[in-house]
Amino acid sequence: MSDDMKYFASEDILHIAIQPGPESGSAEISPNITTELSAAGELIGVEILEASTYIRDGILESVQAKLLPRR
Repeated sequence: MSDDMKYFASEDILHIAIQPGPESGSAEISPNITTELSAAGELIGVEILEASTYIRDGILESVQAKLLPRR
């Protein structure tokens, strides 16, 4: 895993760095997903809580959507 993406297994948190810089604020965009913002309001990172569940569910939904017959 690169320095741009870090997984903290003991907390089940995935952190994705978009660009370097200090975090000045944050915004929750959905349950368990928070964006990190610079002082200028630019996106500098994303944090996903309960990452293993979130990613597993996202993959399952994607696979199911491809396997289900289309009407």
